Formats: sequence, C-alpha cells, structure tokens
Amino acid sequence: MSQIQPEQTPPPVGEEIHLPGPSLLPILNAAGITIAVVGITTSLIILFIGLALFLGTTIRWIADTRRDIAHLPLDHGAGEKYH
Repeated sequence: MSQIQPEQTPPPVGEEIHLPGPSLLPILNAAGITIAVVGITTSLIILFIGLALFLGTTIRWIADTRRDIAHLPLDHGAGEKYH
C-alpha cells in the first residue's frame, strides 16, 4: 500500500466547476404550473394567470441558462470521454 508523502501536492485543477447562482425561477415555475392545474378546475382567469407565470419563468430560465452556457470556454469538455 502506498503512502502519501507530505511534500507531494495534488495536480493543478484542469477547469473550474460551474454552478448556477441562486434563483427563484424553479419555485415560481412550479407555482405557475400548479396554479394552472388548479385553474383548470376552478376558473379560466386562474388558468391563464398560472400559464402566464409558467411560460414567463420558463422563457426566463432558458434565457439565463443560454447566457451561462455562452460564458463557458469554447473548448469546454473537448477531448474528454465520458463512459
């Protein structure tokens, strides 16, 4: 069994890990679809409010994700093989 020597250091990091920032969009998106489902059985006004909230948050969420992906390096993931 090999032992790690105290003077050994780990290799440098190849790339930074990207994590999205905190957002209320997932919660608002779920609330929108829930309101829309409740609106199906209660009122068309509630249905349209829920659908508007759901569609608005979905569009915003996709736009934010596209912007985040656009800021990644061009060679992100190049040459890596996933099994």
